Amino acid sequence: MQNGNKSVAFHTLGCKLNFSETSAIARLFAEKGFVKKEFTEAADVYVINTCSVTENADKETKQIVKNALKKNPEAFVAVVGCYAQLKPDEIAKIEGVDVVLGASEKFKLLNYINLSDKNTHAVIHNCEIDDVNFFVDAYSVGDRTRSFLKVQDGCDYSCTFCTIPLARGKSRSDTIENVIENAKKIAVSGVKEIVLTGVNIGDFGRGQFLEEGRKKREATFFDLVKRLDEMEGIERFRISSIEPNLLSKEIIEFVAQSKKFVAHFHIPLQSGSNAILKKMKRRYLRELYAERVQMIKELMPHCCIGVDVLVGFPGETEAEFKETYDFLNGLDISYLHVFTYSERANTEAIEMNEIVPTNIRKQRNKMLRILSAKKLRNFYEKNIGSTRTVLFEQENKDGFINGFTDNYVKVKLPFDASLINQLNEVSINSFDADGIMNGELITEKIPN
Repeated sequence: MQNGNKSVAFHTLGCKLNFSETSAIARLFAEKGFVKKEFTEAADVYVINTCSVTENADKETKQIVKNALKKNPEAFVAVVGCYAQLKPDEIAKIEGVDVVLGASEKFKLLNYINLSDKNTHAVIHNCEIDDVNFFVDAYSVGDRTRSFLKVQDGCDYSCTFCTIPLARGKSRSDTIENVIENAKKIAVSGVKEIVLTGVNIGDFGRGQFLEEGRKKREATFFDLVKRLDEMEGIERFRISSIEPNLLSKEIIEFVAQSKKFVAHFHIPLQSGSNAILKKMKRRYLRELYAERVQMIKELMPHCCIGVDVLVGFPGETEAEFKETYDFLNGLDISYLHVFTYSERANTEAIEMNEIVPTNIRKQRNKMLRILSAKKLRNFYEKNIGSTRTVLFEQENKDGFINGFTDNYVKVKLPFDASLINQLNEVSINSFDADGIMNGELITEKIPN
């Protein structure tokens, strides 16, 4: 079907992986003649790509649907993604939703659209998650500076607090050859930086399915990193998030001498207490985590290290939280992403006793967010006086242009349109009140 003059708008919740998949779905609409609009504008179709990690997902989705239908009450509304896979019946009850699509069906959205009439009741299409055994590639477009490239999906881990395996299925990966092909397409568009994304990207290579349903492994994440490092046309590769037990010494050593892979790791921790890590069924202890951080900093003292941490897990005592706080305080890390534990249906943790009161969870979250702010300021201040390569973004923010260094320090200069999507050597000279570093351009743009 061709849909000239018909329009579509997208709203994405959650992670970088979701953003890459929304872009892939958007390209399918463009191929059928749909005009893409902002979600705040009137459109014929609204697509909401949901997240299972989002707090109050039901309430949030309801509000997003309501906002869309204010712009066009007759619009076709599709809710897709992780929350749609986990709680399709809840979403189907939201007034104005036409179709609910799960983990595999979201990429077939065009098959379910009916622009002639809104559905009286939402139609649900989602298969059993164990049947999701194929990989669909995706990458984001629209931002001239960077692109999120999906290389892996799903997870074989069984962390007791997590619903992602229920929402996305078993671990499976793209092939190295197809990742390279997609990276070349991104390079042609003028993008300078690619962020590698997935649910558990360190598990890359596992999950190429055989006909009988078994899985084989043809490559590793380290193999992928080495191949991408040889690619022409992309200046930077960034690893979005990688489990500490899968962040091998070989990967760290390679990144330390790489010209393409930047000095920035995001490494989930979740807890600094070994007792809690065991209850969470994480696949490492705090000692291994500390070893990885120490090795990174020995080889790359300037490296940015981000950390995911979860507070208020069932049974987390004040002493165990203090273990986490003290552990993080003593680590040479750069920032924290702090999450508050919330009960998730069909997880082991929801059956655990010793529930941490909500007010205590919030208090612990606040303490770690304050620690994160201190860590980030300390990391930024260590970069004062250094010269780093900055990739500038296109937005004019109050007369300034912002960009990120290779090691993920946010820097601003007076706005100059010629700097957009260019790599420049910048001297970092001060910490501004808005939490961004002031810089001074010291060279012309670096030739590509």
